[in-house]
Amino acid sequence: MFPMDITLVGTLLLLLISSIYFMYLTWNQMYRKRNLPPGPTPLPLIGNLLDIKFGEMAGSLMKLWDQYGPVYTIYLGMRPVVVICGYKAVKEVLVDLAEEFGARGRVPSIDKFTQGYGISFSNGECWKQMRFFSFKTLKDFGLGKKTTEEKIQEEAQNLVKTIKQYNGLPTDPARLVMDAVSSVFCSIIFGNRFEFEDERFSKIFSFSEETLSLMGTPWAQLEDTIPELMKYIPGPHKKIVDVSEELVACIQKRVEINQATLDPACPRDYIDCFLIKMEQEKQNPNTEFTMRNLLITVHSLLLGATDTVGTTLRHAFLILLTYPEVQDKLHKEIDQVIGRNRLPLLSDRSQMPYTDAVINEVQRFVDLVPLNVTHSVTKDIQFRGYTLPKGTDVFPLLCSVHRDPSQFSTPYKFNPNHFLDENGGFKKNDAMMAFSAGKRRCPGEGLALIELFLFFTIILQNFTLTSEKKFTEDDIAAKFSGFLNHPISFQLSFIAR
Repeated sequence: MFPMDITLVGTLLLLLISSIYFMYLTWNQMYRKRNLPPGPTPLPLIGNLLDIKFGEMAGSLMKLWDQYGPVYTIYLGMRPVVVICGYKAVKEVLVDLAEEFGARGRVPSIDKFTQGYGISFSNGECWKQMRFFSFKTLKDFGLGKKTTEEKIQEEAQNLVKTIKQYNGLPTDPARLVMDAVSSVFCSIIFGNRFEFEDERFSKIFSFSEETLSLMGTPWAQLEDTIPELMKYIPGPHKKIVDVSEELVACIQKRVEINQATLDPACPRDYIDCFLIKMEQEKQNPNTEFTMRNLLITVHSLLLGATDTVGTTLRHAFLILLTYPEVQDKLHKEIDQVIGRNRLPLLSDRSQMPYTDAVINEVQRFVDLVPLNVTHSVTKDIQFRGYTLPKGTDVFPLLCSVHRDPSQFSTPYKFNPNHFLDENGGFKKNDAMMAFSAGKRRCPGEGLALIELFLFFTIILQNFTLTSEKKFTEDDIAAKFSGFLNHPISFQLSFIAR
């Protein structure tokens, strides 16, 4: 019996080795035949999983940029993804070839929830109509309107009053800032100011923050890499759909309030405008203006608004604590242009080149969304000598644009001079792509920029930021670990000026 057992085991082992070898040869032959850009050699089934450090997708892809150049291919499981790095290549993809690279690619961790609805993760006619409607409506209710500037000033003043109650004691600014900037966005989407203690406000933004947090976990990144395997593995990525549906349920309740009090002649907010459009198109069997599209679009807009401005401001505060000389220059410019006796206005920005440069440099340096969101090729194309078939997913790395030494003299250091000319005037740089570029540019960019300037200047007009702890360049450096780059947790004291 014993010799037969050894023979059987030996035979099975030989079959296993032969099968693996055959699989590898078949995979390698198929892989080599494709005229895709070069990249690290993938393994069967898992692709380049071993080339990506767990939880550090953006950082891993940046290292491969050094090795393979501005255009290379990685395999997420069996799926090839073309990675685009550096300003020139990313601009070519997002701006010059916007039509060819304009589709949204696969993001398995959130696609299972959105299912092609909404504005951020949709394609085709749905995306076109949601995008056009959202840009127009956000502009009508906010961007460029005096009332929006006044609303932001009001929220910033309320934030100043709240901060003064701390009497200079150390505090974590995260919740304070997030509530204030989120309230501005709520007034445009939901039509009225939310009190921070309001349970509806708390639920909406707690679910938004939790969704973003889950999407940024290493588990979600792993699901986006090998979704076929991760659907069988338990972990926090399994909660993304459930938490998103909880958020949608909160939005649904708000929509029902709007429906009960809707006056088509006098829309109050984004939701009213969408409901009116739904009524206008109710006889159209192919309409994209459906309840599910409304809910998923508001869900996407909330995710974009929840962290963008608030997290950027927290990064800015941490940077000013690290470089007090930058804060001194900002205080000097604010005092010269605005003084202490009136509120900053958006029109002041053109006379404040240093403040403008610092805000732009903060956005560049912190790389809030380092990976961008996946794009996809809309048709078979030739790109830089390679063949990209229709449907090929593409990663245009924003962090590689912001770290491109051909565009920024000290790409890994915070340096406002990146946005200043030799005379100290503000110098625009097209390589600053914090909101992406081209057709998929963030629809909330205009509002976010207004908020950043007004909140930033009003806070610095009233306070000097200090901390007993000394922060280092390592503390403020972008971590490139998740979907969003969050700053380290920290406390500071707001000292009244």
